[in-house]
Amino acid sequence: MKIRADLVVENASELVTVAAAGCERDDSATRVAPGSRGTGRAAVSPPGLPRTGRAMRELGIIENGSVAAFGDRIVAVGPSAEVRAKVSLTPDARVIGATGKVVLPGFVDPHTHLVFAGSREHEFIQRAEGRSYMDILASGGGILSTVRATRAAPPSELVELALKRLDVMLCHGTTTAEVKSGYGLSADEELKCLRVIRELSEHHPMDIAATFLGAHAVPPEYRGDPDGYVLCITEEMLPRVASEGLAEFCDVFCEHGVFSVDQSRRILEAGKAMGLAPRLHADEIAPMGGAELAAEVGAASADHLLCASPDGMRRMAEAGVVATLLPATSFTLMLGRYADARAFIDAGCPVALATDFNPGTSPALSMQFVMNLAAFGMRLRPAEVICACTINAAHALRRADEVGSLEVGKLADIIIADIDTHLKLPYQLGTNFVDKVIKRGQVVVTGGRRVVQ
Repeated sequence: MKIRADLVVENASELVTVAAAGCERDDSATRVAPGSRGTGRAAVSPPGLPRTGRAMRELGIIENGSVAAFGDRIVAVGPSAEVRAKVSLTPDARVIGATGKVVLPGFVDPHTHLVFAGSREHEFIQRAEGRSYMDILASGGGILSTVRATRAAPPSELVELALKRLDVMLCHGTTTAEVKSGYGLSADEELKCLRVIRELSEHHPMDIAATFLGAHAVPPEYRGDPDGYVLCITEEMLPRVASEGLAEFCDVFCEHGVFSVDQSRRILEAGKAMGLAPRLHADEIAPMGGAELAAEVGAASADHLLCASPDGMRRMAEAGVVATLLPATSFTLMLGRYADARAFIDAGCPVALATDFNPGTSPALSMQFVMNLAAFGMRLRPAEVICACTINAAHALRRADEVGSLEVGKLADIIIADIDTHLKLPYQLGTNFVDKVIKRGQVVVTGGRRVVQ
């Protein structure tokens, strides 16, 4: 019995499945099927777990490969001749040729601050003149500047601004993204932002994971009383967020001058008690023990991590916490250094990458730009970069059963890139390689432009 399919992408120069299950070992590569190859000596992570160590170098590449879908799900993956033999095309099926192109899973961006009003390009000048991120925040700028603009904006304006940003992300290959609140910093304003995120999910093809980040900064109303604000978060904000089902995750900016480890723990544990999985901004500016806290509370992800300790890395690895690294933030803040991705990988910790898109410290919407920075700034291999932007990023959002690789049963979230080898993705700078994006089996970008449904 043949498998029904209404979409086939075929004859790809490289079909980058990012699938490791069933790999057979040889001396030079991981092979998932005849005509397939990996990118280094075989090292397979157990199914269902994020990639760690050398397994991050395995992409399950199929030369002259095809992927077929029916509805929103993948039904066949393999060499083109085999896929064509397996499937029966429906009368209205779409067949897309990918000769000379690379086909890979849609990118997953597991850390963004997409919902805000206003702009902060003036901070770029301040940083060029030597002012630090924390100096700008302490003087009422930074996050607090965006809070003022976001509070003043009606929900309709926030939706309109965010939809435009999502379109740019989609055209650069992102098909799933996390979106945080965090620019309201009061119960009513945080819920306003979370309801905007819910509306984005209803009006845009991208899948969105919502995160409550009421603990992004201490608002002016609680200046000098951070514990009072923590109480507001745990006693007022979180119950309202949970009762409306507005978020999957609860996040905290755990940093000197923002929220302490103890305050962060109280917020994250309160969120867990209400069904919100923890994640946190950890050890970005100074060593705080944020990585250790992430392991303690069983966080889905700890992010930034420029100052994480070796013990924190080890504990995260043992707890299975994904290290989500944000090189565009280091670049924008002109730090001259990046999180030590190699140390996390050597410690056995799964590494993901994200844009950290926000108006002040990472005005980057393209995961391809992040790939460039990870390759050149963090010295990650191309395969490790792609793994970190797909399957490991999906694990950071606890959605790896749905997205992050091209496997039968997963969502048909597919990028067709106008390059002949995956090596060019992180290598060539400042170029959008996306030709087409398929989201849940539907072509949503073609010729690098959004398709209006």
